[in-house]
Order: sequence, then structure tokens, then C-alpha cells
Amino acid sequence: MTAARPGHEPATGSPLAVQRGGPTVLRIVLGTQLRRLRESRRISREAAGEAIRASHAKISRLELGRVGFKERDVADLLTLYGVTDAQERADLLALAHRANTPGWWHQYADVLPSWFETHIGLEEAAHTIRTYEVQFVPGLLQTEAYARAVTRLGHPRASEREISRRVDLRMTRQALLSKQDAPQLWVVLDEACLHRPLGGAEVMRGQLEHLMKVAALPNVTLQIAPFDIGGLAAAGGPVTILRFSEPDLPDIVYLEQLTSALYLDKQDDVEHYLTVMDRLAAESQPPRNTGRILTRLVDRLG
Repeated sequence: MTAARPGHEPATGSPLAVQRGGPTVLRIVLGTQLRRLRESRRISREAAGEAIRASHAKISRLELGRVGFKERDVADLLTLYGVTDAQERADLLALAHRANTPGWWHQYADVLPSWFETHIGLEEAAHTIRTYEVQFVPGLLQTEAYARAVTRLGHPRASEREISRRVDLRMTRQALLSKQDAPQLWVVLDEACLHRPLGGAEVMRGQLEHLMKVAALPNVTLQIAPFDIGGLAAAGGPVTILRFSEPDLPDIVYLEQLTSALYLDKQDDVEHYLTVMDRLAAESQPPRNTGRILTRLVDRLG
């Protein structure tokens, strides 16, 4: 995650100005600034690694924001890169300290895989989240009962305690949508999601009614892709695209798999998935029809 989004200039001013998001975003911002400093001094990753008694691979991970920072390492790198201004050093060291502060999701470390931890951190920082789902209602829009049914399906051997922990994590994530600076959430749901009665008719009725409520929120756009439109296979499965106000963060495409995930930020990849998402939105039912469709589905459940 190294390239800035096209049309955005490098961040200016104090790095402490970064407000949105937790440690995931702060690590990426700090890593980006350290990479720029290293490249401006024409210092190799190998040389930078030697300065902090580490390998060039660790420098790469630090610059991508994929690992935590030791303040001693940051101080040594700043010295190597010729950063002598006291205020600039203090700001970057303070950012390193903040980047190491655990996010709220740290309390769920027992059920939270590292590949999804990254997604939660990016989700917290995003100003726009676009998602297309083909199988389940997205986690940010699930009711507790529906989330429990989905979790049991994905973790059939999990204990009741583990199921509850995973559901609690999902419910806590949803607080994101009601924050003062809540992101814009734009969801396209394949109609199949709404016909799959996970947890039984009562659970599904509650889920559909919940979708009607959240679709009315000013920061939520919900569209339904009906069975009778083609081209949905172009997405290849569920897709989420996250966009950020912070100029040091590129757009990121998140592709979740069964036991892992891919994070894409290369411009060509992002533009490809943005084109797919635009096409899906254009071919789906407009948001004004969502309430009518959901009401019809609820009526069918009796």
C-alpha cells in the first residue's frame, strides 16, 4: 500500500493531523512518510535495515504499515535520513507511539484473524465503503440473530462462547455507521442473499426489516441486483472498495476468501473493480425501489 491515489498530493503539515482510523491507518501513514524520506535521500532498504539491525524485508513491511513500530527504530531511521528538526522528529515519534496503541478490536484477538484485523482498521478510517455481496447480507448490516446463523455456518465446530464472541465483534463493528463522522456505505446485494433463509423464516424476516431501517439512513445506499440481470459474474464474488480522506492512503480493494483475504491497491486493479462496481450499480434496481422489494419479500414470509 504505497502509492497515493491519483489526483492527491502528498500529505502536508504535521503527521499528527491524521484523525480518522486506528493503528492500522496510522501505521500506513507513518510507513509512507518514512519511505518518502528514505527515497528522497536515495538510501536503499538494505542500508536502512542495517541502521535498525534488521533486514530489508522488515523495512518493506514497516513502509507498508504491516507491522508495528519500535520508537527506537523510527528514531534511528530519522537520524539516517537526516531529519534533525526537533519538531518534525517529535511529531513522527508521537505518530509511532499512536500507531502502536491497540484498536478497540484488540479485545477480540482470540477470534480475530490478522487478515481481517487489517480490514477493520481500514474500515474505521474509510470515508466511503462500497460493497457487493453475492451470498450473505454484509456484516455491517446483519442483525444479531442473522449474524449468529452465518457464524455457525462458517464455523460449525466452534463452541457457543466462540460463536458469541464472533457475533459480538460483528455487532461492535456496526457502531461505525452511527458515529458522528460515519462513512458513506453503498451496498449492492445480489437478490439471492435475500432469498436464502439463514436461521429460519423468523430470523430472515427480522433481517429484511432491519435492512429497510438501515436503508433509510442518510449515509447508507442499498441496491438490490435482481435475478434477471446478467454480467454479475464479472465481479467474481464479493467485493469491497474502501476510499479515504487521508491522502497517504490509496483506494483499496478487499476480496475476502474462506480463510484469508486479498488487499489490492495498484491503480489498474482498483480501476478495474471500480468499473465493475459502477456497472453493478447501474444494472441493479435503483435505491428508491429497495423498500418496495424488501416489503414484498417480508410479506412472502408471512
